[in-house]
Amino acid sequence: MNQMIAEADFVNATADKHAQGNPMLPLAASGLRFAINGRALVDVEALDIQPGMPTVIMGPNGAGKSLLLRLLHGLIVPSSGSITWAGKPAGKNIQHNQAMVFQRPVLLRRSVAANIDYALKVHGITRSERQPRVETWLEKADLKPLARQPARTLSGGEQQRLSLARALAVEPQILFLDEPTASLDPVSTQAIETLIRDASDRGTKIIMVTHDPGQAKRLAGEVIFIHRGEISEKTPAKTFFKSPSSEQARAFLSGGLLI
Repeated sequence: MNQMIAEADFVNATADKHAQGNPMLPLAASGLRFAINGRALVDVEALDIQPGMPTVIMGPNGAGKSLLLRLLHGLIVPSSGSITWAGKPAGKNIQHNQAMVFQRPVLLRRSVAANIDYALKVHGITRSERQPRVETWLEKADLKPLARQPARTLSGGEQQRLSLARALAVEPQILFLDEPTASLDPVSTQAIETLIRDASDRGTKIIMVTHDPGQAKRLAGEVIFIHRGEISEKTPAKTFFKSPSSEQARAFLSGGLLI
């Protein structure tokens, strides 16, 4: 019952915030293709991502989920096609206002607090502003007692909380997440999901890859299902889990093997 109430509160709390829109959205892709040695690993005819609750990308292993995320983020260059943000091509300002957290945390060889401070410094935040923001995010991620500890000595769950806190500290308008809770225990997963909910509630658009249908049900506003590099369907989460329109998604949700 408490979980159901929490999810209802999340939906209601985000509705008003999302109604204000996001100046970087819609994120649109047209004719987006990424190929290696002539083989298309991602082939998306059209994609449109609007403001709102988290957009979750799902599909079987090897479907192209992470590649699609990296293409949208700008980490890799497409073989062809275009990506626009609110009708404009990616530029320095676009890159400055988005962030990405990977499945395996990428941390600097410095303390927990210094990892967050460095990200803020790179984004032009003054020293006087950085310290209180570092303290805030150490608190939010439950890492304050570990502030002086070398970041790479943290547990897996702690490292991922730090990666997410560091990304959120710069207040991105778009946050890409690639399997952020893969291989984490339930307590760590819950902590990560709490940070994601909070970010979405504050207006950050979340675009996230997960292999976990339960997590998608808890967080997603819409689901993009991808198979063999192509989008099989894009639909509201409630509709997706109740009656997916594509044969591939139905097989995936029923535990079938997609070849």
